Amino acid sequence: MPHDPPRVLVVDDEDDIRALIAINLELEGFEVTEAGDGYECLAIVRSVQPDLITLDAAMPVMDGFETAARLRESAETAKIALVMVTARAQGFDRARAGEVGLDAYVTKPFDPTELVRTVRKLVMEGGDDQRR
Repeated sequence: MPHDPPRVLVVDDEDDIRALIAINLELEGFEVTEAGDGYECLAIVRSVQPDLITLDAAMPVMDGFETAARLRESAETAKIALVMVTARAQGFDRARAGEVGLDAYVTKPFDPTELVRTVRKLVMEGGDDQRR
């Protein structure tokens, strides 16, 4: 069951993109925490207890795909809804997203309204319920 307000962890190495996603979600009533890379995401995810995480695919050191795979490996984080927000729109990347268990794939440049709609839908459906 989602928190009230729902919590989202936004992970992107680009400050401007991360801020744009965060602002749009905050305006819609989400509680947002930000992380600059996959390692930071993994370091804070348990304390934040997000209902959903947005991930950029292309981040230095640990990309969004590896971050998603690690989140799915842990029983504590396996059921969190995951949305890839990336400029990578090739079929290979979309297939890889499915392999690591992403719930949605949004390409940059993205429509903020569509991103909020996607996040809201996944939070309301409950990431936990989707993978039981």
